[in-house]
Amino acid sequence: MRVFNETQRFDQWWLRLLNLGIVALLLYSLYTWYVLKESVGNVAANDTLGQSITIVTMVIVLILFFLFKLTTEIDERGIHYRFSPFHLSKRTILWSAVQACYVRTYMPIKEYGGWGYRFTFGKNGKALNVKGNKGIQLELKSGDRLLIGTQKEALATEVIQHYFGKRD
Repeated sequence: MRVFNETQRFDQWWLRLLNLGIVALLLYSLYTWYVLKESVGNVAANDTLGQSITIVTMVIVLILFFLFKLTTEIDERGIHYRFSPFHLSKRTILWSAVQACYVRTYMPIKEYGGWGYRFTFGKNGKALNVKGNKGIQLELKSGDRLLIGTQKEALATEVIQHYFGKRD
């Protein structure tokens, strides 16, 4: 039995650098407020509400970068995907609901407005992607379209051809 499994995260170097910058800003702010007893920007050393909002916001942003994950699995039943933390459980598209399925190169910014959990009002449909410009394009019998990003295009193509080709 052939199975395709892939897990992708937002782990590009520039995002890691951004996370490092957020951690540095958080540490700088904590040091300035609690050790030097000085203001940071518009947040004074004695403004506990402003400090709390700043700290919580930075921590939430850091946590979200680590929680975002796109998991894709292709097997004899169909294509299963989950984009954490948006999907609490795995979503399945059965082969019987698929009109067309193939791996393609796409333009993330032009076609979907970037990376992530993307919706478009038009012919492109929905996209779930974290990096790159390769994706599994699904055209459903209902008329809906879904693009799931992949970094393993050769393996995805092989498994799709194996299962989608023999569905009828």
